[in-house]
Amino acid sequence: MSTENIDIEPDSTDQIEIIYEDEFLVAINKEAGLLVHRSWLDKGETRFAMQLTRDAVGCHVFPIHRLDRPTSGVLLFAKSSAVARILTEAFTAHEVSKQYIAVVRGFMPKQGSIDYALSFQPDAIADKFADWDKPAQEAVTHWQSLAQVELPFAVSKKHDTSRYSLVRLTPETGRKHQLRRHMKHVFHPIIGDTSYGDIRQTRFFRNHYDCTRMLLHAQTLALNHPITDEPLLLKAGLDDQWMRILEAFSWVESIEA
Repeated sequence: MSTENIDIEPDSTDQIEIIYEDEFLVAINKEAGLLVHRSWLDKGETRFAMQLTRDAVGCHVFPIHRLDRPTSGVLLFAKSSAVARILTEAFTAHEVSKQYIAVVRGFMPKQGSIDYALSFQPDAIADKFADWDKPAQEAVTHWQSLAQVELPFAVSKKHDTSRYSLVRLTPETGRKHQLRRHMKHVFHPIIGDTSYGDIRQTRFFRNHYDCTRMLLHAQTLALNHPITDEPLLLKAGLDDQWMRILEAFSWVESIEA
C-alpha cells in the first residue's frame, strides 16, 4: 500500500463555494486538500473550511461533521450552537443520508454491502484523552456500481489491461476513514488514496490524466431541516479533475443519471 504523498493544493483564493444558506445553516462544497478546521498536526496551513465559511457568511459557524482532507464535497455548518446540537443528534440517530462517488480499482459487482468492523484510529491531538483500546466499531457501507472501463495499459505487472469502476457509496455508519478502509478491505482501493490505495494506480492517474487528488467526493447530503423539518437535499458539483476523468472514460452520463 502507498505511503507516497501527493501535494494537493487548494485554490489560492480565499473563496468558498456556498451551495446552501439560510438563517440557521450553511453548506459548502469543500475542495480536495482543504482542512475543515485548524489542527496542531498541520501548523503550516493557513486556509480552513470553517474560517473561510465564517468569513463568507459573516458569523461564527459550527461544524456538524467532517470530511477527510483529500475528500471534496458537501460540508454542513450550523450558525448557532442550538442548531448544531439538533443536527448532531440527527447524525447520531442515523437520520441523515450521505452519498459519495468514487473511482476504484477493478470491476465491482452491480451492488452490495460491506459489513466490516473497523478498529479505532485515534487522533494524536483530538483523541489525547480517549480510550485507545476501544474494540472494533461496527461499520457498514453500501455500494452501487455506476460504470466501468477497461484501459489498454498494464499498470499492474499481473495484468495487460487496467480496470476501473465508478461507484456510489452510501455509508450507514460514520467511522474514521470508513469508505477508504472498506474499499481497501474488498480489494478495490480508491484511486489517489495515498494512505489505503495503490501507489501504481496513483502514479498512473497523475501521469496520464493530471489527476493529483483522491477520487472520493461527498456528492449529496439528505436530511430534514432542523427548524422547519422540511426535506433538504444538498448537492455538491465536481471539480475540473473529476470532470476530466469522467470525460476521458465516457462516464459523464452515468453521474447525471
